Amino acid sequence: MRHFLTLKDFTKDEILEMITLAQKIKAQTKQRKFVPYMEHQTLGMIFEKSSTRTRVSFETGIYQLGGVGLFLSANDIQLGRGEPMKDTARVISRMVDMVMIRTFEQSKLEEFANYSKVPVINGLTDSYHPVQLMTDYLTMIEHGKDKDPVVAYVGDGNNMTHSWLMLAAKLGFELRVATPKGYECDEGIVKEALEIAKQSGAKITFGNDPQEAVKDCDVVTTDTWVSMGQEDEKEERVRVFNGYMVDETMMSLAKPDAIFLHCLPAYRGYEVSEETFEKHEEVIFSEAENRLHAQKGIMVWLDAHRNDSND
Repeated sequence: MRHFLTLKDFTKDEILEMITLAQKIKAQTKQRKFVPYMEHQTLGMIFEKSSTRTRVSFETGIYQLGGVGLFLSANDIQLGRGEPMKDTARVISRMVDMVMIRTFEQSKLEEFANYSKVPVINGLTDSYHPVQLMTDYLTMIEHGKDKDPVVAYVGDGNNMTHSWLMLAAKLGFELRVATPKGYECDEGIVKEALEIAKQSGAKITFGNDPQEAVKDCDVVTTDTWVSMGQEDEKEERVRVFNGYMVDETMMSLAKPDAIFLHCLPAYRGYEVSEETFEKHEEVIFSEAENRLHAQKGIMVWLDAHRNDSND
């Protein structure tokens, strides 16, 4: 059985298989052909962190695949009252066919997966957001930015950055990361990504100058400076991240046809200017829609590989 916890668990070919599935299912959806790839199956959706896109995309996605989604807030189940994660996993996984979890610590997700009898999907943790990267790469393909792309990530060294590291390392493209000093990526995750990159030929660089990172790149991407749970750091983060806002001056350093990606929600005037956001809104909201289609590809792929081993 395979879980979808981080992109480092998959080969390049497996990642591309999921993307190809997503493209196929998206095309069918656009033709109003809802193929019941997961007929009568149930997706348990556990939310310890709130979300707009994650809930709507997974709940709609499993329905379009012929199944049903169960929204399970941590406050509504025994997990929120102190039941051990492993016990919750052993109960829920005997009643549903697949589980998506959006939580804080990666270790909690991994513990659930370790005790689960069904595939588990990472809907977001503080360490990784792999479903978003599948979405972003699908969007890059649709906009012709998947052939030896140069991607610049500008902002906080957070779960989005870590996931970009893994995608670049696995697929073998160039990624430039620019973060303020003191807000770099996790050293352990960086080390893992660089080891994988040696095999794929990916070029991954790190620095503190966003202009240098963006120069002549094909894709510019960023994320909020203040993630959930960091609200008390907002004033300090806004001060430290001064100069990291992606605006038209910064975008002018990229290639003329470069695209801008944002996983949303976007805070105009902070990580991105209003002008830049609106100029690239078609790509950004295509990216948002692609959460639905990319995740359907992931779910169908996992369902087809239930008898596989992660080893």
